[in-house]
Amino acid sequence: MQGKFFLDTNIFVYSFDGTAHEKQQQARELIKSALRSGNGHISFQVIQEFFNVATRKFATPMSLLAGKEYFDKVFMQLEVISPDGEYIKTALDIAATTGYSLYDALIISAALKAGCNTLYTEDLQNGQKIRNLTIVNPFTA
Repeated sequence: MQGKFFLDTNIFVYSFDGTAHEKQQQARELIKSALRSGNGHISFQVIQEFFNVATRKFATPMSLLAGKEYFDKVFMQLEVISPDGEYIKTALDIAATTGYSLYDALIISAALKAGCNTLYTEDLQNGQKIRNLTIVNPFTA
């Protein structure tokens, strides 16, 4: 992995999913790489989406205290992108031109704002380039 990269919510969710062992291992490697290299980026949206799933939809929901510990150990060690006016306008443009939902476009916009080369997600079109950003599904063989 070279350069800055962005991790979508599903990467963090899969890192806890013992029923999808290969995806879990791949997700954990991406997170470790992000933490080691300092090149990993996320947005507040990713944090919010993760905790919504982790505390409500995991087979054993994450407690708020465990969530706080994970937040400190993982999320706060990554570069967190905050929204601003340009970020929102860019997302609206992306949604209008690509047909992606506004929420997906916000993820793309955050990755662009961070100057990332790669967005790791399974939710968008693998291999698609949007400006200088390439979408990569890390779970495809």
